[in-house]
Amino acid sequence: MKRQIAALCFALAVAGFCVAQTSTAISASKTVALKCGNLFDGRGDSLRRNVVIVVEDGKIKDVGATAPSGVDVIDLSRSTCLPGLMDTHTHILLQGDITAADYDEQLLKESPEYRTILATVNARRALEYGFTSIRDVETEGAGYADVDVKKAINNGIIPGPRMQAATRAMDVTGAYPLQGYAPNVAVPHGVQLVDGTDNARQAVREQISHGADWIKVYSDRSYWVRDDGVLDDIPTFTMDELRAIVDEAHRERRKVASHAMALNGVHNSVEAGVDSIEHGNYISDADLKTMAARGIFYVPTIYVGEYVAQGRAATGAPVWVKMISIHEDTFRRAMHAGVKIAFGTDAGGFDWKINPAKEFTSMVKFGMTPAQAIRAATSSAAELLGTQKELGTVEAGKLADIVAVPGDPLADVSVMEKVEFVMKGGVVYKRP
Repeated sequence: MKRQIAALCFALAVAGFCVAQTSTAISASKTVALKCGNLFDGRGDSLRRNVVIVVEDGKIKDVGATAPSGVDVIDLSRSTCLPGLMDTHTHILLQGDITAADYDEQLLKESPEYRTILATVNARRALEYGFTSIRDVETEGAGYADVDVKKAINNGIIPGPRMQAATRAMDVTGAYPLQGYAPNVAVPHGVQLVDGTDNARQAVREQISHGADWIKVYSDRSYWVRDDGVLDDIPTFTMDELRAIVDEAHRERRKVASHAMALNGVHNSVEAGVDSIEHGNYISDADLKTMAARGIFYVPTIYVGEYVAQGRAATGAPVWVKMISIHEDTFRRAMHAGVKIAFGTDAGGFDWKINPAKEFTSMVKFGMTPAQAIRAATSSAAELLGTQKELGTVEAGKLADIVAVPGDPLADVSVMEKVEFVMKGGVVYKRP
C-alpha cells in the first residue's frame, strides 16, 4: 500500500497535487484563527473592521474580535475576508470557443481523456481564483467526465472547488454543434440530442443515473435583432418537450438550467418552470415579472458576451456586438423587477487563463453596486445551488470556505481578481 501511495504521489507531483494535499490536510483538523482587517460576511452592504474568524474541524466556530489563546493565527490584517466565491456557470472541459473552429478543434482532435486532464487543471485554477464552489453546466461533448472530476475532488485526489455537475446537456437534432459537415460524415455533438417527450424523460433519467446534479437544456438558437430592438430567436424544444424535461427533473429532485438568450427561449423556459435562465441577453418585462414571482434565477454571464463579440462578428455574426447593449438594458430591468441574480461567468467559453472574477466589474458596469455583485457570488449563488445552510456567508456553524483580497472590494470591485488567500472546508490552498 505504501508503494502504491508513493507511486500515486510521484505521478501527481508534477501538477503539485500531492504537495498541496499533504500540506493542507494537517491544517484542516487544527483550530486556526484568521485575523481579518475587514470582513464582508455576505449578508449586508458594508465591511466589518478587525474581525477574527475561528475555524475548527473545517467549520466556522466563531466570528468575533479576538483569537483564542494557544491557536495558530493567520494574519490577514491587510486584507478583506469574504465567503468563498461561487461561479454558477462554468465549463471546466472547455478551453474557449470564440469561433466555431475553436469548438470543432476540441471535439474532433482532443480525446475525452485529454480534455479531462485539462479539466483537472481548470478545477485547480478555479479554486485558486477564489471560487470554492462551482456549478459546471455541461461537458460539451465529453460525456460524464465532469462527474469523475467532481469525484476526484471529493475524494481528495485533486484540489478543486465543490462541484455541481450538469453532465451532457440537451438540445434537439440540428440545433447544436458540430454542424455543417457532409451528411455522410458522422461527427460528435456537444450535447445529448433529444427529440420528443418520451426521449426527453429518458434522457433526464439517464443523466441523473450517471451523476447529474442539474439538468441543462438549450432552449434557443439563431439570434437576430428586430426593428423594435428585441433580440429574437428560434426556439429549440417544443413546449411539451420542455415541460417533460422540467417535470421529470423536478420529480427526481433536480433543478433545470436553461440556456436562453432571447425572446422565445426565455419565455418558453419560464413557462415550463425552469429554475435558472442562463445568459438572458433579452428578457421581456412580462417574463421578468414572472421570474421574480416564481423565484427563477437569472445568471447573466456578461463578460463572456463581451469577450466573444468581436471574434464572432469577424466570422459573419455581427449580432453578437449588438447583443451587448441589449444585455445591459435587460440586466438593469431585471434588477428593477426584483429578479434574483446569481454570479456566473461561462468560464470555458473564454480561456481559463483569464480570471473569471472579471465578471464582478462587468456586473458593476451594468448597474450593480460592488456589494450586490459580491452577494451574487456568495449568498445569492448559495441559494441557487441549494447550499445556503452550509455556505454563502461567514457565520458560526457554516463550512469554512473563506477567501481574502487586498484592499477594499466595495471601493474597487476589481480587487476581486486578486484573491490572495483561499480556504475551503478549513483547508488552506492559497495564502499570501
